[in-house]
Amino acid sequence: MIVVNPRPLLRTLAGCLSLVAAILLSAPALALSQPDTAAKQAYLVDLSSGEVLLDKNGTTRMAPSSMTKMMTAYLTYDALVHGRTTLDTSVPVSQTAWKMGGSRMFLKLGSTVRVEDLLRGLLIDSGNDAAVALAEGLAGSESAFASMMNAKARELGMADSHFMNASGWPDPGHYTTARDLATLATHLIRDFPQFYHYESERNFTWNGIRQGNRNPLLYHPVSVDGIKTGHTEVGGYGLTASGERNGRRLVLVVNGLPSPQARNDEPTRLLDWAWNSFKLYPLLRKGELVEQAPVWMGEEDSVPVTVADDVTVTMAPADRNSLHVVATLAEPLPSPVHRGDVVGRLRIDYDGAVRRQVDLVAGADVPASSGLTALGQRLGHLLP
Repeated sequence: MIVVNPRPLLRTLAGCLSLVAAILLSAPALALSQPDTAAKQAYLVDLSSGEVLLDKNGTTRMAPSSMTKMMTAYLTYDALVHGRTTLDTSVPVSQTAWKMGGSRMFLKLGSTVRVEDLLRGLLIDSGNDAAVALAEGLAGSESAFASMMNAKARELGMADSHFMNASGWPDPGHYTTARDLATLATHLIRDFPQFYHYESERNFTWNGIRQGNRNPLLYHPVSVDGIKTGHTEVGGYGLTASGERNGRRLVLVVNGLPSPQARNDEPTRLLDWAWNSFKLYPLLRKGELVEQAPVWMGEEDSVPVTVADDVTVTMAPADRNSLHVVATLAEPLPSPVHRGDVVGRLRIDYDGAVRRQVDLVAGADVPASSGLTALGQRLGHLLP
């Protein structure tokens, strides 16, 4: 990152951004309030823009129950992609895995089971036995696998999570937050799209026993296509759900609900609210010119400033009248400047709050000037 000048220049973006703002401001309305929910914890994010649409106790520690199995699946996918295992690899079923209580895929003691079948047993049947078998097959023991889970959680930015086992079996030291589970779900969807179908399959038969996916939203026309339920006495009924409608993918985490019926009704209501109450507004496309920034002692006097990825905003039409987009740039930029260097920040405000901050980056290389050119620039800067 370029060392920025201590005299940042604040300005409202002109050109394309002001045009977008004018369009969005054309129909002011009343502000939109967040809905209440019976869930003790709820966190809802629009992956299309990164906007958090609902946050109720999203950073409060909670028992993830079987939603833990999302991390078990993540590590299994990671091992598949990096060649440490295959879908056809046979995993022995130990006594530890076989004797697991709670939800099971009903593995037989001493048998061997393909990784792909264990994945289905993990995600469709929510099998605790499948979770332990995968953990032992990938790490040698469940405790060693838990260490891998915690390392991966830190790597993914799950700031307040700690795992003691692969299944979500209750343990005082086993906890996460709704926000962390939303982070994990986002990585599952984006990092391993080729495996996401396992989390949406509706049934699986193993050992002559057919079981349906415990995710109730897969059976309703609410546009949900994954990913995992959870339930323990301490955690209550929980669900991490994701789906796409009209080009917008949402991730919702709820936990602490009182019943299976509530786990069906509340996520349906919250997702419908989010899809119906908000729209996706594009502001800038990747590489689109924001403005030119002056460069100090460079071969060029300025460098184009842009964004590294598309910038979109999810907001209620009611909030269009309060949209405010501001750029903070360091001027002049010290040379050399390299394409992709962070040269400032784009702040997006609406409804009286800072909603997003996006890096502004250099759109081209500007080498440092040399010889007489550099001397002339330096004198021109020093002389009145």
